[in-house]
Amino acid sequence: MRVKQHTTILHAKNVRKSYGTRSNVQQVLKGIDLRVGEGEFVGIMGSSGAGKTTLLNVLATIDRATEGAILIGGSDISKMKDAELSAFRRDKLGFIFQDYNLLDTLTVKENILLPVSLGKMKKKVAEAEFNSIADILGIKDLAHKYPHEISGGQKQRTSAARALINKPSMVFADEPTGALDSKSASSLLGTMEDVNKKRGVTIMMVTHDPVASSYCSRVVFLKDGNIYSELYRGDKTRQAFFQDILNVQGVLGGDSVDTI
Repeated sequence: MRVKQHTTILHAKNVRKSYGTRSNVQQVLKGIDLRVGEGEFVGIMGSSGAGKTTLLNVLATIDRATEGAILIGGSDISKMKDAELSAFRRDKLGFIFQDYNLLDTLTVKENILLPVSLGKMKKKVAEAEFNSIADILGIKDLAHKYPHEISGGQKQRTSAARALINKPSMVFADEPTGALDSKSASSLLGTMEDVNKKRGVTIMMVTHDPVASSYCSRVVFLKDGNIYSELYRGDKTRQAFFQDILNVQGVLGGDSVDTI
């Protein structure tokens, strides 16, 4: 199968992550080499303890790797000081978490605009960007509601809009459908796929769910802190790609899931 070539946006070289002291060291990542192309939608899968959330955290600047280099948009984040890293995270990256991480005292619109209020985006530009993203995500009519007044699916769409508002180089999503019912999850994933294709947003998503991964353009499987295999969707239907993912997960001994 011919794989579409992308300009590399993320390059991880021999990334290792260990926890503990010298006498009791736990190696979680054991030398990960990974490239992510601009505009890709990459899923990260693996059984519990494989290192997928740790990998996401070190690539997304939430945690630091023990060894190796991580380049995002040509910038080596592994060499940045804390203040520089914080600014890079704010200006260049977007995050979608399982538990939404919305501020209860802010409206939907205020939560979405929070990242740009800390940056340099002009108010008029921010307003236009909010209208565009809120429209795509179907939450424009919720702008003045508070988190406690909306559903879980709407909260996660708000979280996704906040991740996209400052036009990040990459969006990192950690189990974004984990707290959602199947209908809300499918709706969010369909929108993420749409945003990926129409706006060219590069997304990396950790998930245990093959249904969620079937929306991706590529799935990377981890086993014991190493990359075990990769699958490319190419021109396959979601149903066919889902079956391929299930087959690999079966070999890895992954979690059982509902059918697509």
